[in-house]
Amino acid sequence: VHRLRSVDNLFVVVQEFKDYQFKENKEDALKDLEGLVKKLPWTDPLKVWELNNSLKKKKTKRKKHNPQSTASKEKLNNDGEEEGTDQKDASKQGDCAQNASGVEPTSSQDTEKTQGAVPQNGEEEEEEEDDNEQSDTKDELRAGSGSETKADEGETREGEAKVLKFRVTCNRAGDKHCFTSNEAARDFGGAVQEHFQWKADMTNFDVEVLLNIHNNEVVVGIALTEESLHRRNITHFGPTTLRSTLAYGMLRLCDPQPTDIIVDPMCGTGAIPIEGATEWPSCYHIAGDNNPQAVKRAANNICSLLKKNENKESSTSLGIPLDIIQWDICNLPLRTGSVDIIVTDMPFGKRIGSKKKNWDLYPACLMEMGRICTPGTGRAVLLTQDKKCFAKALSRMGHIWRKGQTVWVNVGGLHAAVYLLKRTWERAEEKRSFW
Repeated sequence: VHRLRSVDNLFVVVQEFKDYQFKENKEDALKDLEGLVKKLPWTDPLKVWELNNSLKKKKTKRKKHNPQSTASKEKLNNDGEEEGTDQKDASKQGDCAQNASGVEPTSSQDTEKTQGAVPQNGEEEEEEEDDNEQSDTKDELRAGSGSETKADEGETREGEAKVLKFRVTCNRAGDKHCFTSNEAARDFGGAVQEHFQWKADMTNFDVEVLLNIHNNEVVVGIALTEESLHRRNITHFGPTTLRSTLAYGMLRLCDPQPTDIIVDPMCGTGAIPIEGATEWPSCYHIAGDNNPQAVKRAANNICSLLKKNENKESSTSLGIPLDIIQWDICNLPLRTGSVDIIVTDMPFGKRIGSKKKNWDLYPACLMEMGRICTPGTGRAVLLTQDKKCFAKALSRMGHIWRKGQTVWVNVGGLHAAVYLLKRTWERAEEKRSFW
């Protein structure tokens, strides 16, 4: 499950309520949530959480990954191993019904965000998260790794069960609730503490209990990831850097085949081509942007990826099938009909560009993309929030592009659309008046 590329966070569901009736009065509504804790089936989800932790411990033993000195590195790894075995014994690997699913916090009003809940004891979450060196993360859903026990503490408490530390994170969306996410997390957390006799700790927690409330839907879960999986291969962020998880979904939508040439003509910091080169190495990826600053950031992201690949086995890097260039989207230095797939995040006209400029830009883009794309077999996957402008531009370009599928996505709270377009057999003219 940790290897899934299109999910931001993983948690095991304790229980889901499709139509939860909240009381009108704030006190009653919160009392109801408190009372819920005793009724929930915690046993199997906690086994899944334990299993998840023990698997992470095994990973740690194999990868001695710590920036500290060698002596402390050995000590830390020993601690990790001691703990790993304890954890393994504790984890009864029964066939628990694993209902793990990815959640993307939509409009969470969650105020309990932590900074720097870094895994200790030289521990890394999973292979794909080795590159999460960004310390400026404020992800809503962060779970502790359960590795806070030091070795000496372990010795003094031999035979005695370790008191787990926990926190409750509430993500609430909807305007019909008479309480805040903070109040729900506080009261629900109080009941969890009473029920399990765990210790509340907002920063160094072992277990993160999630309370997701969306209108009348309530999901109680236990987090399995420490930080969002979308932060996997970007180190230099721009104002509108796309999540790797969304980039992966867009690429997958166009079904890349070996030897396909995939172009992102408005690549920004390179989230799409970098994800593409990582997951589809048998394709050739070309990225470009007209902003020199964006090209620089994308180049830095590519360098970070090369360094990461290098660290894994030896000092030689295999390289990645990806090039970046500064260019003008309306006049691409590519031969007509030479590209198989175009995948790009178009300017929404909010942080970058403007809605007014999009009226000229979109048809010009679609025309130039049509020119470089192979007639008949070429396809494009385009993301935009300026749906009205895109629909108008597409209707003008109906002779070159046919709309296949539309997928609605939430991009940082904005309701956006991903369009899958198929290239028609018609030859694209070099220049044409649009309106």
